[in-house]
Amino acid sequence: MAENTVYMWTKSLPLVCSQPTTPQSGDPVICGQIPGVALTTEDSNGVTTVALDGVFELSVKGETTTDAAIAVGAIVYYDSAATPHKINADATNGVRFGYALAAVSSGATTTIPVRVGY
Repeated sequence: MAENTVYMWTKSLPLVCSQPTTPQSGDPVICGQIPGVALTTEDSNGVTTVALDGVFELSVKGETTTDAAIAVGAIVYYDSAATPHKINADATNGVRFGYALAAVSSGATTTIPVRVGY
């Protein structure tokens, strides 16, 4: 199970994730437009158990399409084009993921608690 859980989730589903294509336990994931965190590593059938809510420690980059700080309570997005840090504030290219529960400085990459879902 994901070791980066801060507050326990209450909803989870077995899903085939669209990003990343082979998720590992603890990865932020999206399944179409559904955000979550992988609780298990993808199995041989391509299925991952995904937490659809809860708070997880995730790597977040302070950027939109350019460097920009992220404030506590800001909406964060899963940006599949960003590498290697997929969670940022890029509403243009990203899928809505959840809320930052700590600040991230402009251009910095920091592991912070993120509330998954909305």
